[in-house]
Amino acid sequence: MSSEPGGGEGVDRVLAALADPTRRQVLDLLAAEGEATATVIAERLPISRQAVVKHLVVLDDAGLVSGTRVGREVLYVVVPAALNVTARWMDRLAADWDRRLATIKRVAEAAERDTP
Repeated sequence: MSSEPGGGEGVDRVLAALADPTRRQVLDLLAAEGEATATVIAERLPISRQAVVKHLVVLDDAGLVSGTRVGREVLYVVVPAALNVTARWMDRLAADWDRRLATIKRVAEAAERDTP
């Protein structure tokens, strides 16, 4: 992860991974199931197992899932840490915008009061 404010590269990877609706579906399925293989996920989505694996690689690279080999399959689970970092970055961003909007509101209200 980069030393940029907000996690930089890590946040970028998480946001890029979550930009795809199929990856969000995969993540939702894993969160609901607790753990699952690519085969199980593919059975629940209208895409092939190979496509699921490609999405899981992106999610893994973003730190959102982790896989553990169990026999011939890989069992995937959600790893919330990267999502938590991204959520904190978004909270800070939202708080900054809230402060800016409150300042604009105060300035506008003061200008309105000062207008004859």
